[in-house]
Amino acid sequence: MTETTAPSGIARLATAEASFEDRLSTLLAWEGVSDAAVQHRVDEIIAAVKARGDEALVEASNRFDRLSATGMAELTLSAERLRQAYDGLPAEQREALAQAAERIRVYHERQKPESWHYTEADGSVLGQQVMPLDRAGIYVPGGKAAYPSSVLMNAIPAHVAGVREIIMVVPTPDGVLNELVLAAAHLAGVDRVFTVGGAQAVAALAYGTETVPRVDKIVGPGNIYVATAKRAVFGQVGIDMIAGPSEILVVSDGGTDPEWLAMDLFSQAEHDEDAQSILVSWDAEHLDAVAAAIDRLLPTLEREEIVRASLSRRGALIRCASREEAVALINRIAPEHLELSVANPEGWLPEIRHAGAIFMGRYTAEALGDYCAGPNHVLPTSGTARFSSPLGVYDFQKRSSIIHCSAEGASRLGRVASVLARGESLTAHARSAEYRIKE
Repeated sequence: MTETTAPSGIARLATAEASFEDRLSTLLAWEGVSDAAVQHRVDEIIAAVKARGDEALVEASNRFDRLSATGMAELTLSAERLRQAYDGLPAEQREALAQAAERIRVYHERQKPESWHYTEADGSVLGQQVMPLDRAGIYVPGGKAAYPSSVLMNAIPAHVAGVREIIMVVPTPDGVLNELVLAAAHLAGVDRVFTVGGAQAVAALAYGTETVPRVDKIVGPGNIYVATAKRAVFGQVGIDMIAGPSEILVVSDGGTDPEWLAMDLFSQAEHDEDAQSILVSWDAEHLDAVAAAIDRLLPTLEREEIVRASLSRRGALIRCASREEAVALINRIAPEHLELSVANPEGWLPEIRHAGAIFMGRYTAEALGDYCAGPNHVLPTSGTARFSSPLGVYDFQKRSSIIHCSAEGASRLGRVASVLARGESLTAHARSAEYRIKE
């Protein structure tokens, strides 16, 4: 049996279909690799910034963001300007931003790893030293896609990690500044802000200019030019990830209000036309009820056109046979956001191997995690939760191994190293170790 497509355009699939695996693979397919034209333009921009620094950065910003800056001083915001933005917010916004920032900070404080060491019987000491990065670069989208929540989620973990300096770049198309974004930067402990964006901002952070300092790692979302530039400079600096479109997988046992679930699906679909919203259930009548709620509520949305396009292109209601099939689908899809809208979500956790963030129970809307729950909303997309984790304090720290051999330990290990080194024909290695062997 093949399921139909709902009036909203969202696909109806069933695991019992002979073509289900092919249809699912097509639905999940996402190719985020830039085309040759985008890659060429990004390469040119990076080369120009490397060669001409501030001059090329200002030139590109004027061109792409329709500005008329004559120098970097006009594209630099002071700490006082960030504080003014925060102080100038309406009280309700200021309080909400502060509450979100505090919750995110408290959560990430618990992530901090510690240095450690142990001493062996012969007195040798082995261990690990954890140190923060010196400088991190935070890319924040600008224009219509201005997200203060992104500032908090990227900068606060860096601050908690102990990063010495946090640099933020944010484009300001047509010179429009977003006060909420600047206020969030103040709360999150950002040290300097440059109103530049695109591939040119990534290049400036990676290589440095006369004004923009070179950073050790670049994090934060952006468009295809930003993603392409981050991929190009990786190795020169660290990056967080190459993120694809936002996605949500909701699993329901039939006990959650269909309108709640419809709106949960909409919450991801409204990001853009490429976002993905999928609901899985073994209750056929429940799926019908959710489909009806989608059709009923869709016309009430401010971003109806975007949501409708997203649902019709990449959305799905999937009917599976059982809870076990639902678990298999979770691990097959490895979603960025997973909502377990079921009676006993804790009982599912041991079986879930791949998910960016797991939202437990009927009351935990994914939107809460986007803004103020506490855990990071920068998550692996496009199935990369199979091998990647949410952004966290650990992304802004590095580890050094500690090895301190006693004379006895050096002698004992030297014999082992000598045999292995000579087996690899690396005789200088062997002799270096052998000098420390006690006769």
